[in-house]
Amino acid sequence: MATATKVAAAPTKTPARPGPRRGRPLRWLPLAPATVLLLLFLGGPIVYCVYIAFTNMQLTGASSTDFVGLDNFRRAFGDDDFRNAVVLTLVFTLLSSIVGQNTLGLALAALMQRASRPIRTLTGSIVIAAWVVPEIVAGFLLYAFFRREGTLNALLDWLGLPSQNWLYTLPILAVSFANVWRGTAFSMLVYSAALSEIPKEITEAAEVDGAGGLRRFWHITLPMIRRSIGTNLMLNTLQTLSVFGLIWAMTRGGPGNRSQTLPVFMYDQAFNKSLIGYGTAVALLLLLVGALFSVVYLRLMREEV
Repeated sequence: MATATKVAAAPTKTPARPGPRRGRPLRWLPLAPATVLLLLFLGGPIVYCVYIAFTNMQLTGASSTDFVGLDNFRRAFGDDDFRNAVVLTLVFTLLSSIVGQNTLGLALAALMQRASRPIRTLTGSIVIAAWVVPEIVAGFLLYAFFRREGTLNALLDWLGLPSQNWLYTLPILAVSFANVWRGTAFSMLVYSAALSEIPKEITEAAEVDGAGGLRRFWHITLPMIRRSIGTNLMLNTLQTLSVFGLIWAMTRGGPGNRSQTLPVFMYDQAFNKSLIGYGTAVALLLLLVGALFSVVYLRLMREEV
């Protein structure tokens, strides 16, 4: 009896747990090949481009490449064409991404929620079809639409309205409209998913309390999809900053430099004028602009403490 009591009272030994850091290196082992490939094919070219930006490398006409420090960046900030490209890039991004794609995508998503199934299917198919078209193909389609003898002027003539050469008189507006036409589908899909997650009980309760459609949208819908708006704006802005093929197919940055955004300016300097070092420096500045936009959006998306 006493022996049984001693056995029962004896403390049981729990098996020793492995230390929190034991085995941690093994967790990273499956990711090692992907990490090596990223460093090789992504990190390597980025480091090489940073090096080129501080040199006077040229495609032709130079027998050697010398380190020039910040000369390429000083040249950029003193270049009127570069400053013009910065302004046009901001205008293009504001019109086609922040205002155009974001607003139209949200409007389409909100309207499609109330539309019948056939209307939703037809509208979604048309908008997404414009999105899946390759960028260069979309550029030629919109060039045919805006050119002097194009579809838009034919419609204006049929309506008895004055026509004009849109790619000459308003080139930055034409390419902005083209980017809105092509990229609105992404915003529509993002906002459709976000709106579908709003509980119907909340909007129905607000409707019972007498809130109209505009008040429900402003005070209920927008606050509840705030994070989706921030994510969509950030992704759309970064994509718009890098648009090249669409503009190149429609205007090639012209006439003159009136639609020459930073990607087109960078391509012109690096490959048409053979200034690889200067063009790469402009590319790094464009990367910095994208990073600044990302920081702004990420700060706006932070939840209030």
